[in-house]
Amino acid sequence: MQFNVVIEQDEDGRYVAECLDLPGCLSEGETMKGALENISEAIVGCLKSRLESLLQEQRLWLGAPTGAK
Repeated sequence: MQFNVVIEQDEDGRYVAECLDLPGCLSEGETMKGALENISEAIVGCLKSRLESLLQEQRLWLGAPTGAK
């Protein structure tokens, strides 16, 4: 799966990466390579978080099975 990412250098010389396909998914690094590695990890984290939220919403909507915690 591919995502659109923009990397810009800030006024302190650090590189800030933003995933355009996942609003709010940001990361940074001391180098462009570091920022790219960090945004890759951030994308995975954002996707996991959103999936967990969707699953929780489904459980609430459908009702938890009897005996579920």
